[in-house]
Amino acid sequence: MNAFKTIGTLIVCGIALQGCMSSAPASKRDNFSYLYGKGGSQMPLQARVHHIAPDVSRVYYKLSTKDLLYKSDGTGGPFHAVVKISYASYDAFGSKLLLDSASTIIDDESLDPSEDKELIGSMDLRRKEQRSFVLKIMARDLNRDLESTVFLRVEKDDTGSKQYFMPVDTAHGLPLFTDHFKGGVVKVRCEICAGQTLQAMHFAVPPTLPSPVFTALSTPPNPTEPESSSQVTVNADGIFTLDLTKPGIYRIQKDSAAAASFSLFSVEDAYPLVVAPMDLLKPLRYITSNQEYERISKAPNVREAVERFWIDAAGDRERGREAIRIFYGRVENANRHFTAEAEGWRTDRGLVNIIFGTPTSIYKTDLNETWIYGEENNLMSLTFTFTKGKSAFSDNDLVLQRDPLLKGAWYRNVESWRNGRVYQN
Repeated sequence: MNAFKTIGTLIVCGIALQGCMSSAPASKRDNFSYLYGKGGSQMPLQARVHHIAPDVSRVYYKLSTKDLLYKSDGTGGPFHAVVKISYASYDAFGSKLLLDSASTIIDDESLDPSEDKELIGSMDLRRKEQRSFVLKIMARDLNRDLESTVFLRVEKDDTGSKQYFMPVDTAHGLPLFTDHFKGGVVKVRCEICAGQTLQAMHFAVPPTLPSPVFTALSTPPNPTEPESSSQVTVNADGIFTLDLTKPGIYRIQKDSAAAASFSLFSVEDAYPLVVAPMDLLKPLRYITSNQEYERISKAPNVREAVERFWIDAAGDRERGREAIRIFYGRVENANRHFTAEAEGWRTDRGLVNIIFGTPTSIYKTDLNETWIYGEENNLMSLTFTFTKGKSAFSDNDLVLQRDPLLKGAWYRNVESWRNGRVYQN
């Protein structure tokens, strides 16, 4: 983990709620394709909401200093990165009805512009009305006019729901921006749970892959019965720990009858990065035959066998390396954006993102996403529709509406990968 640099709790003035109301209709739908494209990877922004109390919430965010541009004034003094952090809340995705907004300017000083540290801060969030809304968090590097955006769904207050829980760093208590961990003991903060005993249930997750986009076979349902259950005690400061040694899903509830819950996920791979030989191998199942996959998996050196597959597919080493970079870059991108019960590359959106790339257009609502490749209303374009799943563990679970008419496009793109004809987008 990189060294960190906290920038304090930034209390900023939000625009008054009633002053933000607007009933002007949108002239056209917002295209959200930039959220999953390569632009956001230039300055990755991570964010999460934490409810400290029923009427007190905070937006935490994290940037890496290596992704920011530090400039000197030319006098030999320190370098400065200047970033504007802002949020805006809306009643729904694509809505123009602004409920609230706030912003602040960060001026980070450094003697070494190449340092690699985590820049962590927070902003208080207005939550006067007990209602669900969409939160748009933006970070803009003012030294190079580059922006990154994250959308979060802030759910209607339900004491004990997921946004009352926040994993924190064991050494310093700083927020962690993931609910997925590679085993170990995780510390969690839940202020309203101080002094209480919570129920913890463990669910096994089978290592399945989504079926192709044209098949009628559906993705296996999420587990419904826990393998085991236990209790965890929250201390007076609202802190408890959970041992995630066993892979799977750990669901935390105030009691077994409560509908509200929080889930942590223990994964086996080098998530979210592609590092180990098995990380390289497993996504290949999307584009290899059963025989090819078995041969590569049983090779004495799996990493070399994977590299040989790509070199043979592309025709030479240089093109093979480029295909590797793009393919596994998409795997990591899927992990960053689409992870739910399973790692992002093993989800429906991850599957489509890896095989087809970033869509030309993405339209979002609270219940679905529509991905369009090519011009809208063009007979040659491809459209994928994902609907909100019924997961009890994650709100990032979207299920593809599979269509037999997509069979030809699927095999064309798979064949392109197998022949080394890769188009970056």
